[in-house]
Amino acid sequence: MTASAPPPNQLLQLLDPPAFDLLRPHLATVEMVRKSVLGEAGAALKHVYFPHAGSVSITVGLSGGQMIEIAMLGRDSVVGGGAALTDGIALSDAAVLFPGTASVLEIVAFRSVAAASASFRELIIRQEQSLLAHAQQSLLCNTLHPVEARLARWLLRARELSHGEILPLTQEALAQMIGVRRNAISLVAHDLQRAGIIHYSRGHIEILDLQALQATSCECHATVKLYHLRLLGTVP
Repeated sequence: MTASAPPPNQLLQLLDPPAFDLLRPHLATVEMVRKSVLGEAGAALKHVYFPHAGSVSITVGLSGGQMIEIAMLGRDSVVGGGAALTDGIALSDAAVLFPGTASVLEIVAFRSVAAASASFRELIIRQEQSLLAHAQQSLLCNTLHPVEARLARWLLRARELSHGEILPLTQEALAQMIGVRRNAISLVAHDLQRAGIIHYSRGHIEILDLQALQATSCECHATVKLYHLRLLGTVP
């Protein structure tokens, strides 16, 4: 990070200079290691993360071990910001899905900057609104749309955050993310591979035809993305 430029996180780059100057001394860059836990539902948060690259899966689960993803966050988001502004207790689990880097600061420092900067608070609140919209759209999608469209939607978001066409994913992980049985993912992945849209090998999915994947997806990916951009004021 240079003295003049914020790190490659969209929220940090949208901050006005006075707000970022308050935040800068508290930021450190860390590696986000795959499967590392950034927050646990019901537990107190110690840090807030602004991802630069990679992705963080936000999930909710039941006592029996079943879980489902409600959002995937990356360089356009913050992890733990909403909880940090309130009681500091995480409402959901957050774990690194694709590795990358992030700017991190302690929750005490985050609150100090939020108390001193109205523009910083407003940006975090807008991001939390976007996260709520993301979760609501995921609920709608998982309830009403076929598995093929849901898988395509999920892969589009994963590609967006991973900066690549090859995604390190198992069928079991995919099934958990979108809340279906593994055999349903196997059938749909086979159909998409046969259509030349993806190539699936053990533990990896390669996107071969982005336009066809977009056509296969439901409207939910585009809806969430547009709402996020509007909330952050980056589109009319």
